[in-house]
Amino acid sequence: MSPSITCTSLSFTWPDGTPVIEGLDVSFGPGRTGLIGVNGAGKSTLLKLIAGELTPTGGAVRVAGEVGYLPQNVTLDTALRVDEALGIAARRAALHAIEAGDVAEEHFETVGDDWDVEERALATLGELGLGHIGLDRTVGEVSGGESVLLRLAALLLRRPDVLLLDEPTNNLDLYARRRLYTAVADWPGVMVVVSHDRELLELVDQIADLRRVSPAARSTSVEGGGGGRVGEVVWYGGNFSAYEEALAVEQEAAERMVRAAEADFRKQKRELADAQVKLARRKRYGQRMWDQKREPKIVMGARKRAAQESAGKHRILHEERLAGARERLDEAVEAVRDDDEIRVDLPYTAVPPGRTVLTLLDLELAYGARVNGGFDLRGPERVALVGRNGAGKTTLLRTIAGELEPVSGEATAHVPLRFLPQRLDVLDDGLTVAENVARFAPDATDNRIRARLARFLFRGARADRKAATLSGGERFRAALAALLLAEPAPQLLMLDEPTNNLDMASARQLTTALESYEGALIVASHDLPFLESIGITRWLLMEEGELKEITTEAVGYPA
Repeated sequence: MSPSITCTSLSFTWPDGTPVIEGLDVSFGPGRTGLIGVNGAGKSTLLKLIAGELTPTGGAVRVAGEVGYLPQNVTLDTALRVDEALGIAARRAALHAIEAGDVAEEHFETVGDDWDVEERALATLGELGLGHIGLDRTVGEVSGGESVLLRLAALLLRRPDVLLLDEPTNNLDLYARRRLYTAVADWPGVMVVVSHDRELLELVDQIADLRRVSPAARSTSVEGGGGGRVGEVVWYGGNFSAYEEALAVEQEAAERMVRAAEADFRKQKRELADAQVKLARRKRYGQRMWDQKREPKIVMGARKRAAQESAGKHRILHEERLAGARERLDEAVEAVRDDDEIRVDLPYTAVPPGRTVLTLLDLELAYGARVNGGFDLRGPERVALVGRNGAGKTTLLRTIAGELEPVSGEATAHVPLRFLPQRLDVLDDGLTVAENVARFAPDATDNRIRARLARFLFRGARADRKAATLSGGERFRAALAALLLAEPAPQLLMLDEPTNNLDMASARQLTTALESYEGALIVASHDLPFLESIGITRWLLMEEGELKEITTEAVGYPA
């Protein structure tokens, strides 16, 4: 049987009753599939269900072949040796024992047919740019991005039939991303990759768009708990560029359908109004004939009953036509994608041009990185902090934020600042979105908080969701709202890899939110298109433990 994934009537609901997927039917066959969709659609949940990390609340998942799963947040025991993280420690030890002359039978049983496991492991590490690590070092000696590649290497060595990747380029620098792109392009089996990385999605064979639609939107759907949502996958052949072209055609047709449905709806409203006027005239005429008693009572009674029946049928006919037109309009509107944008005013974040916002002086950081001499950030500058994984970018931001003490030197912020780390741990998972924002603005009224949260797309009951139930993109949006709505307003905002876990619509939402931000901005990121979209004015490269200012042309540092 060829490797495949089949989900039948698949449903999953969180313990608090929040539905994520309801009645989903989908299959994945050979080739590379890019699984996309807005944040909260259930992409990561679907991968976890396929990998067996979560148990469905309904339906079934059947997988033909062995599954390898790379989660969105990779955590490895820092005390493990690299060969243990790769899952080859026992076979490697048995090989070394045999080479040393120990011919015990258990060693041969451990090795099996995998006599070249060490060579394969070293070759795989080399292909992923990890050849310098070696098999005897510990995981604690590698950077966060290298640990992602190490976990991928372990999967590749297992040679699974089905490979599931959830946002694999998160935390990877440009070098590591290129290595991962090569591994994806060379993958021979079934692959499902969830990603917001356009360059990665250009390598897939087809796009599966996981959408959340209302139960009424398709006749075969099953309504979720509490009027929940229904998962539906729409397929597009080709890579992401082909998907965008097909979607543009689809959206143009959908918008035409909306215009036609609106015209029909207006027509049916006019016809119903006209019919009601005519029926009122008939009623007045009949009443006048009754009052004047021009015909026998029995005849007039029969005519009155017939007129009432005719009027009732006429009214029902037009009301049904109007209801049908309204339903067609609703369906047409549903077909048009509407990726809401964050629209918020942040006037209190403004910094006058030339005002000193941040001063770094002969700063030596923990783990060895440093800033030689002095560095000043003035006015509403927008600074990009780039460099390889492990270069010290996060350490620098944490030191400026006061989370880490410098070894020597000074890091002084002259204005209120806020720092949004990669982990998004500024949120308390046990609190709702509104309660989390209230922690940062304790003097703001509940009404004011909710009104401002609505601008961040947390409207109504969405503001009452617990932080623990939010998707990666929703969690980021909530954390961003908490920081930007904080009191006092931050005039220096620092973001560490902000586009991790964001779908493309959410990345656009972040860009529009930052357009309203009038303070100084420092962003550490490997996402060059995003950095260019937010109007970066200065580029800083952390390289070989030193902070250097570079030109825009030098940003795409060589592989």
